[in-house]
Amino acid sequence: MKWIGPGDADYDEQRSLFNAMINKMPRVIAACESPADVRAALERAQRDLLPVAVRSGGHSVAGASSNDDGLVVDVRPMKAIEIDPAARRARVGGGCTWGEFDAAAAEHGLATTGGRVSTTGVSGLTLGGGSGWIERQYGLSCDNLLAVELVTADGREVRADETQHQDLLWASKGGGGNFGVVTALEFRLHPVGPMIYGGLMLWAADRGPEVSRVFRDWADSSPEELGTGLVMVSGPPEEFVPAHLQGQPCIGVAVCWTGDDASGVDVVSVMRALGPEVDLVGPMPYVGLQSMIDDPPGLRQYWSADYHDTFSNEALDVFLAGGASAPSPLSQHLLIPWGGALARIDEDSTPLGQRGARWVTHPFATWDDPADDEANIGWVRDFRKANAPFTTGGVYLNFIGDEGDERIKAAFGEAKYERLTQIKAEYDPANVFAGNQNIRPKVPA
Repeated sequence: MKWIGPGDADYDEQRSLFNAMINKMPRVIAACESPADVRAALERAQRDLLPVAVRSGGHSVAGASSNDDGLVVDVRPMKAIEIDPAARRARVGGGCTWGEFDAAAAEHGLATTGGRVSTTGVSGLTLGGGSGWIERQYGLSCDNLLAVELVTADGREVRADETQHQDLLWASKGGGGNFGVVTALEFRLHPVGPMIYGGLMLWAADRGPEVSRVFRDWADSSPEELGTGLVMVSGPPEEFVPAHLQGQPCIGVAVCWTGDDASGVDVVSVMRALGPEVDLVGPMPYVGLQSMIDDPPGLRQYWSADYHDTFSNEALDVFLAGGASAPSPLSQHLLIPWGGALARIDEDSTPLGQRGARWVTHPFATWDDPADDEANIGWVRDFRKANAPFTTGGVYLNFIGDEGDERIKAAFGEAKYERLTQIKAEYDPANVFAGNQNIRPKVPA
């Protein structure tokens, strides 16, 4: 255990988060190497009456990974990874990132659905559901969660799996970090790679109406081995991007095909026939695809998301107009197809609501100058207003910041939210773990 406070040389480094808009000043950071360290940290928080935040990857856009004048339980030192290739199981420390997990599993040609950004924490992403490129084939991260070990608010070390604390395992499959500090997770693995057929295609934004309509119909009918997304970006200043597209609005298609390469070439030919000006789709390492859209830390972030059952031409036009109006060249504007394994999972097997949603829109504002905060936050909110007539009211919480209790409830639905409040009351009746997309404990009548 290492205690880190404002007087320590590494305090600023240790408290910094992925979202540079969040500049919180905890009284103490507890760098925990074991469940015993976590228990000691929680005891200190109780003794000193300090609010608690839990930090792993630090990618919470709302800043839930830290607090002001409180105690941060930092599990990043818990990095152990064990891969059992015969059983296709993995045990992952609570402080691991997806890049670390993916690399360890890839040595055996295995993976489970993980985040699209390699520096994201395994724990936080999984507890919130876990969307990733191979979700249509294998479900979300939480659908592959077999067991979770955590320390509860009262210091108990608990293992939740199919034989014990089943309610806690269920709640951990999308209910967020509301029930304890995760010290280890166990996952089901699947044969993936290590090489897949994937990459990025890019067109000028004025091709948007044509590209987006072909993409929608293609993604809607493609085999589940295809993971993809439509993205509006500013052409990056890279050698592989033609000079006339650099710094200009572009529309792109990300591809992750986990079948054989020949089939991948055939499937992708629909989009390739549209003549992309950048075509980087080909054989590549799965771990390379997993870090393809990584952003460096230290930028300002504001995100949101919505579910859709269908995506009409009118909705596509609103999406394209939104992407073209992004005030920052660093922003991304995403349309992600769901379905497949996500929809086949029993609706009651996880807390997540509306698993049958077919599309997710995800405006992802990124910028670097605080003077531009209002413009970029306004861009996300304006798109959500224009997009509202086409949405279902559901939401995936990992894709949004702090948008209030009603959005949290919308992610689960009334019945599942009620069940989560009851489980919260059992494991955290005092709401010690409130620094998250918070589910308040059920108060007895």
